[in-house]
Amino acid sequence: MTRTHSVTLIPGDGIGPEVSDAARRCLEATGVRFAWDEQIAGEAAIERFGTPLPAETLASVRRTHVALKGPITTPIGTGFRSVNVALRKELDLFACVRPCRSYAGVRSPFQGVDLVIVRENTEDLYAGIEFAAGSPDAATVIGAINPLIKQPLRLDSAISIKPISAFGSERIVRYAFEYALAHGRNKVTAVHKANIMKCTDGLFMETSRRVAKAYEGRVAFEDRLVDATCMQLVLRPRELDVLVLPNLYGDILSDLCAGLVGGLGVAPGANIGETTAVFEAVHGSAPKYRGMNKANPTAMILSGVLLLEHVGEADAARRLEAAVRAVLAEGKAVTYDLKPTREDPTAVGTSAMADAIITKLTADS
Repeated sequence: MTRTHSVTLIPGDGIGPEVSDAARRCLEATGVRFAWDEQIAGEAAIERFGTPLPAETLASVRRTHVALKGPITTPIGTGFRSVNVALRKELDLFACVRPCRSYAGVRSPFQGVDLVIVRENTEDLYAGIEFAAGSPDAATVIGAINPLIKQPLRLDSAISIKPISAFGSERIVRYAFEYALAHGRNKVTAVHKANIMKCTDGLFMETSRRVAKAYEGRVAFEDRLVDATCMQLVLRPRELDVLVLPNLYGDILSDLCAGLVGGLGVAPGANIGETTAVFEAVHGSAPKYRGMNKANPTAMILSGVLLLEHVGEADAARRLEAAVRAVLAEGKAVTYDLKPTREDPTAVGTSAMADAIITKLTADS
């Protein structure tokens, strides 16, 4: 009897509903059966529930244990904190997995890139422990810290605290090694700035080296400074394989790596916990293109590929990625951003590109 997978669908803001629908249709075209539970988050949720992340949405993901989420707008500097960060914290989605792979037909600085970013998702500066400049809490923190350090903090400083634990570091590094083993990868590189951040990044580095010993002879290991890694990525990216990083460096380098293979439009993402996983395109919500049927759905569809792998539908995942790869390589039924020029009149819309992928998928089945 064919299994039906319960999945929470969060369409998102801006272009989110369009690319989410494209991904949903492609997933269904694989022949895998889904029971979708559509929920809202972000701007639409604020209008309806007064919060960007309603309790009903969280409850659905906790029930299904799997979610496909479109991009959600995060205000810069003001407004609500990121829904993405809130989901990761509420559901303890400690591992952010971002494959970065070259596809024929996608213009990019390099070809043959195939690496994976594994980013710790719950600690570091993204833990959200901040104190506004001039606030009473900031004054209390500064008053407590200044007697302990050689160069006192200015009284008008804003404060962010960077927690990195042995538990969090071991969990993410072990995940990276297990991912490498499960996917036939050869090397894990731990990335840090332990020469400067000797306590926090130093702990991450030491924990990485300790965990790596359990995988000797099965997966190669190295650790690198984050600045040197950035240079290596733009000089010889094919020499790297799986990179495991604390939260902030992982955020920055995952976008850098997406740039190596053509940009965020082809960059899928997964946020994985012990029992729950959320799959999402990592690009923004692009509100100015909302409802225009122009957005590139590739990243969202490839996030669906990761979802299929996660729920044990490896063959369907392989077939769907092959269909995406074929459409990209042909370069005919693709959105404007995937054409040689953005004004190319042969560009198709979001839904038509999904149709082309479905046609390839079903023809090859």
